[in-house]
Amino acid sequence: VQLQAFGGGLVQAGDSLSLSCATSGLTFTGRSMGWFRQAPGKEREFVSAINYSGGSTLYADSTAGRFTISRDNAKKTLYLQMNILKPEDTAVYYCAAHSINLPFTQDSRTAGNYAFWGRGTQVTVSS
Repeated sequence: VQLQAFGGGLVQAGDSLSLSCATSGLTFTGRSMGWFRQAPGKEREFVSAINYSGGSTLYADSTAGRFTISRDNAKKTLYLQMNILKPEDTAVYYCAAHSINLPFTQDSRTAGNYAFWGRGTQVTVSS
């Protein structure tokens, strides 16, 4: 199983970035997916999640209204469109594959519900 996040970079506050997560070796279709992030010296935190069909999404309070999660099941790829970026969005962003045995609920905000994790991509937002 491989998950690889792409698209990070250095941007200014107010700019946008689009992250992608390419997957292989797992049942992408039928599995919920999520994005998490970890800033230096801080714990990993939930960013957003999407159910298997894309019909249901979750966002952290800090990202709702600015970030949009989506997926392309045919391409087995997860996306995160990030707008109006703030310096506090600076972190390494990770994509994760939800445990296929667990339902997509509010608990999908919890890292423990995810079975596979990818390598992150650094997002740095300057003020």
